[in-house]
Amino acid sequence: MTMRIKTLGLDADDTLWHNERFFHLTQERFTELLADFAERDHLAERLLAAERRNIRQYGYGIKGFVLSMIETAVEITESRVPGHVIGQIIAAGQEMLAHPIDLLPGVEDTLEALRGRHRLIVITKGDLLDQERKLAQSGLGEMFDAVEIVSEKTPTSYARIFDKHGEGPATALMAGNSMASDVLPAIHAGGWGVFVPHGQEWALEKAEPPVDHPRYRQISTLSSLPELLAWIEAH
Repeated sequence: MTMRIKTLGLDADDTLWHNERFFHLTQERFTELLADFAERDHLAERLLAAERRNIRQYGYGIKGFVLSMIETAVEITESRVPGHVIGQIIAAGQEMLAHPIDLLPGVEDTLEALRGRHRLIVITKGDLLDQERKLAQSGLGEMFDAVEIVSEKTPTSYARIFDKHGEGPATALMAGNSMASDVLPAIHAGGWGVFVPHGQEWALEKAEPPVDHPRYRQISTLSSLPELLAWIEAH
């Protein structure tokens, strides 16, 4: 009995376009600004701890990242951080928010191959305004049947989205670059989870892959998704 995948959920950041590399570049700038106060590795540990601590208050995205950098700077310097450093951290965040969208290779052709045959949904998390801006600037909006911007990707949120835009998780597949957010919760909801590694991964999105799970797959690029779907539907 073949399986027909009717609903495709696609992550946005680092699945459709580059994102994490801008965070890395800004963190390098942050490290240079505070080089007189802390070693690189110690500063990175403190910043990551602040990000983990602040997700519940600030959510995901650039604004939360900037606030976590400012908080870390205050802590590392024991409240002696110069005002111009705070100003440069804020400026770096503003540059990130204004950065043009850079699509990953093959994304447009892949979406063209998939649209019409499957219901396509962008499922992303983070700051609402920033995610809407990036989708609008990407030029990909018309290729999708729906857009879902959530505060957190959980089995419950995936089940709700796949019920709303399809026939439930059993005929749905989620593809993205985060094992923790795109793959595992989609599988736990009852759908397929496809890992598309980007190369630069945020530490808080890492998780062990469910290598033995029958609804888990990994592909090297999004361009391989149509071929994988054909295989799933033929078996």
